[in-house]
Amino acid sequence: MLSTILILLVVIIAAVLIYAATRSNDFVTARTASIKAAPEAIFPLINNFKQWPEWSPYEKLDPLMKRTLSGADAGKGAAYAWEGNAKAGKGRMEIVNSVPSSLVSLKLDFEKPFRASNSVDFTLKPSGDTTAVTWAMRGNRPFIAKLMGLFMSFDTLIGKDFEAGLANLKKAAEK
Repeated sequence: MLSTILILLVVIIAAVLIYAATRSNDFVTARTASIKAAPEAIFPLINNFKQWPEWSPYEKLDPLMKRTLSGADAGKGAAYAWEGNAKAGKGRMEIVNSVPSSLVSLKLDFEKPFRASNSVDFTLKPSGDTTAVTWAMRGNRPFIAKLMGLFMSFDTLIGKDFEAGLANLKKAAEK
């Protein structure tokens, strides 16, 4: 009886591991908000890291977080490094592409709580008196992330942050 249970347990664990291994290596998380402001009013809030404390939900994870701005003041070449508590972690992001009033692309590198390199795009599309702002992140998932993804939704976790950030961006741009 015990050997049957043990064999069944091994088969279940093996099946879960095999299934996780077959999942896509890539992920994309994106959220969009409609903001009643021109792209020209929204773009500087994204394109300049000095503006991020006004709207980014990640700025509030650690009030004692160390922040270092380097490179250009805004736009391509502007960089932002941070080091904070366990929630904030440690990492660096750099604007790698900036198209006035329509696109800001970032290279985002995490060191803690885990190592990861992702790309982030903020796209702005005007429509009448509003602008659709999309915050998207793409990256590669190592096996452990694929395994964890079977039990928790990273899209939901990250998506909540993006939704909060876009709501904050909306408030900042519409005032």
